[in-house]
Amino acid sequence: MKPEYLVEIDEHGVSCHHQDGRIDVVRWDELRAVLIETSDRGPFETDVFWILVSERGECVIPQGATGDAELLARLQRLDGFDNQAVIEAVASTDNRRFVCWTAPV
Repeated sequence: MKPEYLVEIDEHGVSCHHQDGRIDVVRWDELRAVLIETSDRGPFETDVFWILVSERGECVIPQGATGDAELLARLQRLDGFDNQAVIEAVASTDNRRFVCWTAPV
């Protein structure tokens, strides 16, 4: 069975493949911010989402997507990545957005 969401990472960027065939792509050189959005819908619905913001829009990746652990490891290599924001986000049961990283101006 094909995973609902598949995250692929390479030297150019990140892609998220959806079961419906849609593919969201963010290039590293266009990445402007990394956010985590939480909701109060858990535990029976996905309630934690990575949001990769680029010049072209947003790529939303749900927690639990195949490859999300590798995504976190790669994002943690960004200069100034805020691991404390990740910890706060995964513990949150509220509707919130946490800023984990922003591109230098």
